Amino acid sequence: MLEARGLCKSYGSRTVVSDLSLSVKGGEIVGLLGPNGAGKSTTVAMLCGLVAADRGEVFVGQGATRRPLTENTPEAKRRIGVVPQELSIYENLGTAANLELFGALYGLSGALLAERVAAALKLVGLADRARDKPSTFSGGMKRRLNIASALVHDPDILIFDEPTVGVDPQSRNAIFDNLEELRRRGKALLYTTHYMEEAERLCDRIVIVDHGQVVASDTLAGIEKLLPATQSLEIEVDGVADLVTLAALPGIDKVSQEGTLLRAGIADLARDTPALLAALAAGGRRVSRIASARPGLEDVFLSLTGRQLRD
Repeated sequence: MLEARGLCKSYGSRTVVSDLSLSVKGGEIVGLLGPNGAGKSTTVAMLCGLVAADRGEVFVGQGATRRPLTENTPEAKRRIGVVPQELSIYENLGTAANLELFGALYGLSGALLAERVAAALKLVGLADRARDKPSTFSGGMKRRLNIASALVHDPDILIFDEPTVGVDPQSRNAIFDNLEELRRRGKALLYTTHYMEEAERLCDRIVIVDHGQVVASDTLAGIEKLLPATQSLEIEVDGVADLVTLAALPGIDKVSQEGTLLRAGIADLARDTPALLAALAAGGRRVSRIASARPGLEDVFLSLTGRQLRD
């Protein structure tokens, strides 16, 4: 439903996006992840048609309805709904009036507009607040109205740019329910977030970008296989362990220590743990606690993009 091929964008001598390709199918949520400055915002702007790519193409639709997205194809842009990170609502205009305004911008009027407004408000749970002003709403309610504003023209493709920033757990779960319902309806959803647990819960596929390029693109299970170790160990030890010796053991990967907490990737828990514990004992280190876990999306993300701050 949405496809980008070889997108490139530079500002002066600085390359922001370089040969980036991705796709989103109908009935699918694709997570777009990356550290600050990785090129996500510029990519989203090009996918929406707000920023022209220096090179590359964006296509909207499928089959006979497939069209390139350019400045001269407004009908393609109308098939996209965007939920920006910053609230894009009029706080002193009534809730339904907000949606009527956005719907009118897409050429809707009369009974069809009223039907779309009612449907969007029902989906996000604001039907009973249609006449209230958003200035009286909580942060979570404003976020849900922000989503409804992108839905009122019934787009095939929805792009969500960190839609849960600053909301409470109840509102966040309500937003998740909205997204899952839109997926059931066959919409194509692109979802950017810095919260790994959101991507793990929602996304059918995940695209990780860094330095303007795709560094990984797969299902969650496929992404997690990118780490050499399939398990991780957390071990409480007294004193400083010999990390070089531990990392050289068969089946051990990426050993680190912060204070008394030692972390190690381990290929086979049953096979490789005894040698690790024996090496710690031989080095005079006493173990007070040990726990195992599978590596998650955050582990892969940090492995691919590094731990260095990007602020």
